[in-house]
Amino acid sequence: MPMVLASDAVVRAGELIGDPTEGALVVLAAKGGIDAVSTRERYPRIAELPFDAAYKLMATFHRMKDGSGHDVVRCFVKGAPDQLLARAATVLDADTGPAPADGEFRQRYLAENQRLGEQGLRVMGTARKDFDPAAFDPHADLLPLVTGLELLALVGIVDPPRPTAKASIATAKKAGIRVRMITGDHAVTAAAVARELGIDGTVLTGAEFGAMSDQDALSKIDDVGVIARVNPEHKVRLVDVLTREGQIVAMTGDGVNDAPAVKKADIGIAMGTGTEVTQEAAVMILTDDNFSTIIKAVELGRGLYDNLTRYIRFQMAGLFGYIATFLGASIFNIAEGIPLLPLQTLWVSFTMLSIQSVGLGYSKPAAGLMDRPPLPPSRPILTRGILIWLASVGLLMATGTLSVISWAEQAHGLAIARTMGMVTFALFILFFSIESKDERDSAFSLDTFSDKTFRVTTSGSFVLLILSTVLGIFHTVMHTVTLDVPQWLICTAVALSVVVATEIRKALRRRAAAGAS
Repeated sequence: MPMVLASDAVVRAGELIGDPTEGALVVLAAKGGIDAVSTRERYPRIAELPFDAAYKLMATFHRMKDGSGHDVVRCFVKGAPDQLLARAATVLDADTGPAPADGEFRQRYLAENQRLGEQGLRVMGTARKDFDPAAFDPHADLLPLVTGLELLALVGIVDPPRPTAKASIATAKKAGIRVRMITGDHAVTAAAVARELGIDGTVLTGAEFGAMSDQDALSKIDDVGVIARVNPEHKVRLVDVLTREGQIVAMTGDGVNDAPAVKKADIGIAMGTGTEVTQEAAVMILTDDNFSTIIKAVELGRGLYDNLTRYIRFQMAGLFGYIATFLGASIFNIAEGIPLLPLQTLWVSFTMLSIQSVGLGYSKPAAGLMDRPPLPPSRPILTRGILIWLASVGLLMATGTLSVISWAEQAHGLAIARTMGMVTFALFILFFSIESKDERDSAFSLDTFSDKTFRVTTSGSFVLLILSTVLGIFHTVMHTVTLDVPQWLICTAVALSVVVATEIRKALRRRAAAGAS
């Protein structure tokens, strides 16, 4: 079964452009009457600790004055609430000032984080710490300084799933594609989003997944739908586990830390707004950053493959028919060993066979392709069973054509016999092209001729066949003759045998598929 390991960025609405937490804070500041641009100018940033998945926070350092008017370097921190709580010493109380971040407060803090996460919100914690300007070195290692923090607030960011994401995931599920979500969000938030999107399976944290042995990971991975709080190595390991299980894995990502997993996957998919490193590691780039585009690409790919396979099978059946017809005529001395004259053969090839090939190759794909399970990657277009079937169709074409020629040669002469043979063989090809439109569904349905391209090519092929037996120029060049209605009916009745044989095969296949399900 194919897998799509989706970064949450491709299923969320993405209304917060760039860093979502940065955008959220700008919006929150504006609601509080604070202009972000002028505030940044008033308190310039003198140092920065960039976000990293290892410690899941970001800190900036600014020159400003504290509440008593003294100059300080104030550190503002935003990040995962649990990470900030682990580094906190106090919490700011609006009425009494700093208070100890003790056991009771920690329980309330974690409970509130859980409550917001269960609503599907991205939860971010904020904190601060002041430093003596004289002792602060902006070029030092800043991470060790981000301890003893004073907690300020928890912020729930609304970043809902894209409107089309849920329907696309449902389509993928019907198509036999398992979607898993990998995210840096808290497990509770990830679980809420997964439920809303219809992503099945249990929720693990990256730490839990990383602690599994390879054997445990292989045995339990089928039940896992979401992995939260992941590090880059967790993403790479997940791709590796699924690949070893025999899955075809597609991985989406946008950040630098996604690049190794995107590179390792069978199909690496980078977001158009992602980093250059990830885009270079990928084989496909989503310019619209939309998960639905991946499913649309799968649908288009299945349609192209379906058109290609029916084109090839149709051509092969015609080729087998030609070989068997000319070989049989030579062996049994029918029509002096020449069932069709060279120009008659070329006429059938370039009108009936070629035109119908165009109709099959460029018409709409068969209906319900996204309701079918994926084919094994190792399966060839022409399997042994299909080759036997196509050879049988070719043999049926040859048997019917030679029978008509043999009868007509004795009853009406060689010219009529070859003309009836040409018509019979052409109708065999025409009827089989109609049956080739769908490998499963009966040709006796409205969908068969619902496609304009196929209607035009089929009508054109039939008109050209009639003209080849009616117009005098064809009588002269191709040595055909005009056939009467009974002769046309004989040719049509014999050629319809391929419809009967194909419909019986389709009915057996539908019954087998229904029994398997």
